[in-house]
Amino acid sequence: MICRCGWVNEDPLYIRYHDEEWGVPVHDDVKLFELLILEGAQAGLSWYTVLKKRERYREVFDGFDPVKVAAYDEDKIASLLADPGLIRNRLKIRSAVSNARAFLKVQREFGSFDAYIWHFVEGRPIVNRWTSLKQVPASTPQSDAMSKDLKKRGFSFVGTTICYAYMQAAGMVDDHTMDCWKRTGYQA
Repeated sequence: MICRCGWVNEDPLYIRYHDEEWGVPVHDDVKLFELLILEGAQAGLSWYTVLKKRERYREVFDGFDPVKVAAYDEDKIASLLADPGLIRNRLKIRSAVSNARAFLKVQREFGSFDAYIWHFVEGRPIVNRWTSLKQVPASTPQSDAMSKDLKKRGFSFVGTTICYAYMQAAGMVDDHTMDCWKRTGYQA
């Protein structure tokens, strides 16, 4: 039997997410934007809830193209708020649009969002050595710094806990527990 991190349930969707995506370094700006929007949508909810809605988000958010999302008008926002396949929270939907605009500014300033966001971990993943889920922090000095800087640049739904979850999802930190088969350097 394959041992996975303790937060993974038996749903094949969740298993696939853990096995193929979570903790894998992401350097594609569109994927980084997607994760930023989805992590913000997660606020107050479980990632599993968001993951089950991710395909619908991809459809109605134009594949998470930040240029298209930044151009959304009030009619588009109203249609998103009426979509039962999304988390219909007015602040989170509006945040996605304003975050797209802030995202584009960061891209212009740094050449890519990837270059900007990965500087918080000096360009390489932080590999932790947790033996249990209880040891995994909700935030770190790096996520604190990321949150503060993103907010300064006009982003919302980017508190330190959301930023740490983002760092985990984008592979900026490897928080697979030591007994997980996805663990960097895992030995069965």
